[in-house]
Amino acid sequence: MNTHVVLTVVSQCCYCIDCSAAVLSVCSDDGKDADYKSRWRSIRIMYFTMFLSSVGFTIVITSIWPYLQKIDRGADASFLGWVVAAYSLGQMVASPLFGLWSNHRPRREPLACSLLINVGANVYYALVALPLAGNRYHMLAARALVGFGAGNVAVVRSYVAGATSLKERTNAMANMSACQALGFILGPALQAALSFIGETGVAVGGGGLRLNMYTSPALLAALLGVLNILLVMLVLREHFVDDEGRHLCAINYESEDQVELQEAEGDIDPIAVLTSNLLFFVIMFIFAVFETIATPLSMDMFAWARTEAVLYNGIILCAIGFESIAVFLVVKVVAQRVGDRPVLLGGLSIIFCGFFVLLPWGDQYPLLQWEDIKNNSVVNQTFSSPLSITPIAPGASNGTVGPRGCPLAQSWCQYTPSIHLGQFVSADVLIGAGYAACNVMSYTLYSKILGPKPQGVYMGWLTASGSGARTLGPVFVSNVYTRLGPRWAFSVMCGLVAAGVALLAALYRRLVPFSVRHRRARDT
Repeated sequence: MNTHVVLTVVSQCCYCIDCSAAVLSVCSDDGKDADYKSRWRSIRIMYFTMFLSSVGFTIVITSIWPYLQKIDRGADASFLGWVVAAYSLGQMVASPLFGLWSNHRPRREPLACSLLINVGANVYYALVALPLAGNRYHMLAARALVGFGAGNVAVVRSYVAGATSLKERTNAMANMSACQALGFILGPALQAALSFIGETGVAVGGGGLRLNMYTSPALLAALLGVLNILLVMLVLREHFVDDEGRHLCAINYESEDQVELQEAEGDIDPIAVLTSNLLFFVIMFIFAVFETIATPLSMDMFAWARTEAVLYNGIILCAIGFESIAVFLVVKVVAQRVGDRPVLLGGLSIIFCGFFVLLPWGDQYPLLQWEDIKNNSVVNQTFSSPLSITPIAPGASNGTVGPRGCPLAQSWCQYTPSIHLGQFVSADVLIGAGYAACNVMSYTLYSKILGPKPQGVYMGWLTASGSGARTLGPVFVSNVYTRLGPRWAFSVMCGLVAAGVALLAALYRRLVPFSVRHRRARDT
């Protein structure tokens, strides 16, 4: 995968000819090579944009919970779900809007606007500790704005889908997902590295802002966003090709002779579109649950302190990112031999195994927070399980470490078996591999189902369905986990994944590329 960006501008030479089915602009032979190079340079800018978008999100994901606890001690795991969901809610609202914008104007406009919003939102996130009251709500608003800026994912994927031939698309989508995974690696790795700054950090200026393990990742994400804006404005060029790779001029194509491309003959299968959106909802719901629950679960089950949870989960997510890149490389080869649908089905099956492994079992129970037991004169002894407690670590009272163990407020901590570290890591590996396969196949298959139709709005709806899942997922898992515990939360997830497998199997024959479907219709 080549993500190298060459900051040069290649002139484009096109002339327009009339065709009976559509008005096309076919590049001359002299300009064909220049157009090809410009097209792939622009596609690589989209790879880089996806990479930076992923870094900007994951660089703070493992520290949101301890940061929330630090700025507002009254916030609980339920509110954490809303904070994580706010990102996806903002993205859900923005994705169709940016997608519609990109269908009628040059893609650099919605991209630059969204990136500018993202930069401002990350700076806002770094400042949420400064107000004297309502800090949790400032964090909620900041994450919603970061998500709104991330609505450009629909534009990025629609650009790549429209700028690649049918033969190139699987490889291009896999490369883009690999760049996303690379950002998924680098983000937690940077957060883990910046965790050594500590919670206190250093003062910046006289306004009370501190550069610490919570604020520095957000400011770094803002800096990367500025770099992304420069690349989009200076390097990106508009390109659109048909299923055979022939260059076309669309509404937002940059040429003196802009001609609107008429839609290809035939309709998109609405059942296939709806099914793809539902499957993507399931896949992203899984990812949302996975990213939300990792830090609270590890702090409850393994008695990790806040700084330890940020560091260790960052390392685990980094390792899963490397695993995802390996999966993308394998998927490109396997999909060419067996097709997209079998890979998608296999990925969902692996995810099911991951959540099944994560179910608690055995006769060992999580350690309870000593402060909770000390502050309760009567501990509920109606449960048959032995009660385990852990004393608070030295220095915890000053807020730099925080209480360790499972809080007594979560009553299930007294009777639900603990999840072992081996279970946790094994589940991470399985869910990470399955999600990587499902993610790239979902986008690839969906873009093929849409065919030569303008994909900005459709990709916006797909991104919105994923954002809806990432809005509901954190709220669901944080509330179910807090009230009922991991056994109920992960049992429901197993049922949801099984429903996704059943849906895919039932409508397997409808999920085919646009050209294949209409070729079948002509043959019959």
